[in-house]
Amino acid sequence: MKQTVAVVFGGVSTEHEVSRMSVTSVLENIDREAYTPIMVGIDKAGRWFRYEGPAGAILDGGWEQGPKTPCVLSPDRGHRGLLLLGEGGWQLLPVDVVFPVLHGKNGEDGTIQGLLELSGIPYVGCGVAASANCMDKEIAKTLFDSHGIPNARYAAVRHGDDRAGLAGRVTAQLGWPVFVKPAASGSSVGVTRVEGPGGLDAALDAAFLHGPKALIEEALVGAEVECAVMGQGPGARASQVIGQIVPKRGLYDYEGKYLDGSTDLYIPARVPEAQAQAVRTLAVRAYRALECRGLARVDFFAHSDGKSVTLNEINTMPGFTSISMYPKLMTRSGLTYTQLISGLLELALTQE
Repeated sequence: MKQTVAVVFGGVSTEHEVSRMSVTSVLENIDREAYTPIMVGIDKAGRWFRYEGPAGAILDGGWEQGPKTPCVLSPDRGHRGLLLLGEGGWQLLPVDVVFPVLHGKNGEDGTIQGLLELSGIPYVGCGVAASANCMDKEIAKTLFDSHGIPNARYAAVRHGDDRAGLAGRVTAQLGWPVFVKPAASGSSVGVTRVEGPGGLDAALDAAFLHGPKALIEEALVGAEVECAVMGQGPGARASQVIGQIVPKRGLYDYEGKYLDGSTDLYIPARVPEAQAQAVRTLAVRAYRALECRGLARVDFFAHSDGKSVTLNEINTMPGFTSISMYPKLMTRSGLTYTQLISGLLELALTQE
């Protein structure tokens, strides 16, 4: 019997467009003999719709002018589904599982996960606490430190903090250059490389456009490598291969990730196998330390000594676009894209 999957995309986030790219790939590859997808779009104003037009219209935003019905996900466990809202009232559309293909704010920060917990509907990905903790880079770093997982040195700054003397403290504690980034954002949105004290204030102002807290991180030197992890608890496993990102310009930013092709990907990564194994081992340790489940992509710097690695961050709903590292790593590890999606849905349906 087919399972009904509500595939949610869009959202009120700076990564709205990335979500549309990701969900297009998911809908192209989902096993339609086992699952019946229901497309649920959230526009930038936060309005929910059941979309019933062609999936191809999602990518460029054309779905918003297509056939759609206003809806909400009911938090009532007696419903376990979507409420379709019409002039004559509402109609219940039962749902077996939800795949929230949402990135960034409200999508992978524990917000929609809390709504899904209330609804009683199984869902793909990490739970409320893991999602929130991984999204807030300061909290994640505190947990990494408590588990002995090496990560970049940093300073947290909140909007409105007195910045007098801040540049001096950065000079003493972190050195230059540094990276300034929003504490709870993704896809490199709002990230600035700062070469010296004179650029710090402007970089912080740019980061605060995306949230009330920013991190100033030491600039680490090393290959940027990524590892895919899938599963739950003791069953969590890393991808058999890891990938490497090589920006053609200085910063692996939003444009380089999704728009202008200015980034090269290498799978497997061009690092010694012993270092790749260290990445896989630490990726699973970090995944379990933050109590992730379902999936995550864990990012590292692999240093030039060929041995040491430093964790950068965990992404609990990594990109699923046609060029995204997570599905590429899992397919190179033996799964087809369709098997990957089915595996994630099966994990959601069987999680405790």
